[in-house]
Amino acid sequence: MSDNNKGSGEMGVFSRYLTVWVALCIVVGIGLGQLFPNVFQFVGRIEMAHINLPVAVLVWLMIIPMLIKIDLKQLRGVRQHWRGVGVTLFVNWGVKPFSMALLGWLFIGYLFRDYLPVEQIDSYIAGLVILAAAPCTAMVFVWSNLMRGEPHFTLSQVALNDVIMVFAFAPIVALLLGLSAIIVPWDTLLLSVVLYIVIPLIIASLWRRNLLNRDNGQAQLNQVIARLGPMSLGALLATLILLFGFQGKQIIAEPLIIALLAVPILIQVFFNSGLAYLLNRLMRSPHCVAGPSALIGASNFFELAVATAIALFGFESGAALATVVGVLIEVPVMLVAVRVVNQSQGWYERRAGIVPYSECCPAAVPINTRP
Repeated sequence: MSDNNKGSGEMGVFSRYLTVWVALCIVVGIGLGQLFPNVFQFVGRIEMAHINLPVAVLVWLMIIPMLIKIDLKQLRGVRQHWRGVGVTLFVNWGVKPFSMALLGWLFIGYLFRDYLPVEQIDSYIAGLVILAAAPCTAMVFVWSNLMRGEPHFTLSQVALNDVIMVFAFAPIVALLLGLSAIIVPWDTLLLSVVLYIVIPLIIASLWRRNLLNRDNGQAQLNQVIARLGPMSLGALLATLILLFGFQGKQIIAEPLIIALLAVPILIQVFFNSGLAYLLNRLMRSPHCVAGPSALIGASNFFELAVATAIALFGFESGAALATVVGVLIEVPVMLVAVRVVNQSQGWYERRAGIVPYSECCPAAVPINTRP
């Protein structure tokens, strides 16, 4: 979910106006869902082992262009910034899913219960948990560039999260959904991880290696990335239209649901980003590491979350709607987080023992493999 070949500190048209495109998808999806309900129902029935095949194809088209930009060899750079890596991993896997589960139970299961359909409450909570258990990947590079984050740390952390997600996503989601009294089909959940992480990662890595082994390989890789950008964008928008086509009736009937689901998402974004930022300052990580660490800890890999929610609970479920709400608010909220990180740099670096930005990133040259 990112633009190609943008300079450091820039956001492309899509990234800058992501909320606008999502809003358009809501209108188009709802309209098409009302006009052609049988078409959407037919698409929803095309599945194998509870995995919707059209959505699987669209998710691959979204994810592979992103993954082909990542050089997994950069995992070696993790050692240099081990404090920031440790904080990010702790927040991503030790705090974020569990804090979202608590917020979901508090707001959706208790405070807002009287304003929500009773039969969907558990499903809404499940969607929030799934959303929180999938750390963001592609958009992290956009946020990191906007706050001049250390690029090798960002790349290494994203790659490490992808590897951990293969092993930790399913068990954490299953644990928390089990506590919500929801039966989790392990085969479907594990198959989702394989389909939406493992296979695309293998395809992207082999494709990337093949391109780089050719004459003028880096230039060829850049050309492929540029061509894949529009395809990734189109797949993202098509997926959202499908989702809102199925959710249209509920959105029209209960617009308040969207606002209520946004409350725990907003709180967890600010809580987890703030926690990661403060812990990095406590650990004396450089500001150019603390910023990306905070943003990685706050944002979500919504493609995987949406796909998993659909696979587990279906297109028309509250879980699918809850994950989509995360897309609606992520960009404006993350821009606020970026602004806070940038404006607090002076305060952050006043702590004794923290290396200033000029020493941490003297050249501030972005790496070629970033989105």
